[in-house]
Amino acid sequence: MAITIPFNQPSLVGHEHDYMCQAIEQGHLSGDGAFTKKCHALLEHTLNVPRALLTTSCTHALEMAALLLDIQPGDEVIIPSFTFVSTINAFVLRGAKPVFADIRPDTLNLDETRLEALVTPRTKAIVPVHYAGVGCEMDAITKIADHFGIAVVEDNAHGLFGKYKDRYLGTFGCLATQSFHDTKNFTCGEGGALLINAPEYTERAEILREKGTNRSRFYRGLVDKYTWVDVGSSYLPSDLLAAFLYAQLEGRASIQASRRRIWESYHTHLADWALAHDVQLPFIPVYCEQPYHLYYLLMPTPEQRQAMIDHLRAQGIQSVFHYLPLHASDVGQRFGGGDCPVTESVSERLLRLPFYHALSEGDQIRVIEAVTAFS
Repeated sequence: MAITIPFNQPSLVGHEHDYMCQAIEQGHLSGDGAFTKKCHALLEHTLNVPRALLTTSCTHALEMAALLLDIQPGDEVIIPSFTFVSTINAFVLRGAKPVFADIRPDTLNLDETRLEALVTPRTKAIVPVHYAGVGCEMDAITKIADHFGIAVVEDNAHGLFGKYKDRYLGTFGCLATQSFHDTKNFTCGEGGALLINAPEYTERAEILREKGTNRSRFYRGLVDKYTWVDVGSSYLPSDLLAAFLYAQLEGRASIQASRRRIWESYHTHLADWALAHDVQLPFIPVYCEQPYHLYYLLMPTPEQRQAMIDHLRAQGIQSVFHYLPLHASDVGQRFGGGDCPVTESVSERLLRLPFYHALSEGDQIRVIEAVTAFS
């Protein structure tokens, strides 16, 4: 049967067309135009971060973080094995060795109780990933990092506007990264941002993002011409993309309200079925405020996960699995692999249901009825 309810579907929420037309009319489609600056200001003001810089992707924001931390060959970076490959690729590109951490069985976040045992004299960074936008145990993680003098870089691709103990995710580490990919709550198709919480990184971040030049200082009138002063690359997104993104960020209240309604409807209507069938639903600690990024089922066995995917597909509903364990991949094995049994088990059993803010109530009822008909 043809797919009639996709896993994801980008949606317009307000002034996307108008703002893109304005960007064209203003004649500045390259990076750091008016809408890029509006996005920077909105993120900085809302999150109360010293500096936010849009990038072409979350991957590029992570690459900038690796450059800012001066990652060198032989350095070690601790990351959860249950994450997208971009999280570690950014550091491996600088010569770092990944050290794979297992995840908690409840939130599916980095297991902070096993973190300290992974620290060595070569550890340069810890990169917690806020899975599904649910905050990692940042008190414990930052305490360990501070004790050993290790930088924390939050991969907050899922968690923009989520909170841990009343504090926004992305504001705990010296650096944090955001994603505005097609599948995220707020999108411009492809895009990201680097959040800079340690001001000493700001000037160099601007240089790295501008191909290694001091162009930003030139535009602020601090130098009479700009030149090549450091390594760098072209990490600036088009202002046309920033215009689309700004409309999405402006509409964040309505987007989040829709996503909350969808998440809570899944959680309420699937609770009894999940209990009866030994299916684990998402767990949100009481001190975490999630941004309602995704909804998953953790099936009892890999075979039942595949059977559910097939069952939903037969009814025109697309569901998908998520990350494969990085430590068990070909490249991960070349770096020594890791001991991550929870990651392996979760990866084999997790299934994500359709989740996007334009998902209609009728379509969601179809999904819920299809899930609860499975046995």
